[in-house]
Amino acid sequence: MKVILKEDITNLGYKDDVVEVKSGYGRNYLIPQGKAVIATPSALRILEENQRQRAHKLAQIKADAEAAAAALEGVALTIGAKTSSTGTIFGSVNAIQIAEALEKLGHNVDRKIIEVKEAVKEVGNYTATIRFHKEVAIEVPFEVVAE
Repeated sequence: MKVILKEDITNLGYKDDVVEVKSGYGRNYLIPQGKAVIATPSALRILEENQRQRAHKLAQIKADAEAAAAALEGVALTIGAKTSSTGTIFGSVNAIQIAEALEKLGHNVDRKIIEVKEAVKEVGNYTATIRFHKEVAIEVPFEVVAE
């Protein structure tokens, strides 16, 4: 089943992308939640017209995303966590702690666009990917230290 996404969905696509999904996923989750619509010929024509009219706005959004990414260039974070004597963290470090650390440095970043590839359960150096736009992403190194 082909659907048109109404918002960005991790590991599936970005807003206004036409993607192929299993019919159960589309009918039972995406469409009832308002995250997608069925890609009928008329819906595709409407999407094409909307994208044509929105082209200059999208260029501005991409420019803003590039500016935000440039502001984070060279930023290195240090996140404190409670640890055991062996260096294992009680719990884990996730996007929420990274967003809070960035906010302390004066960068307001939504936690939903921050991706941490591996589970952070020990003290050490890691990398988080921040996706500001479907074409603009930046990797931010962070270090987890014992409190």
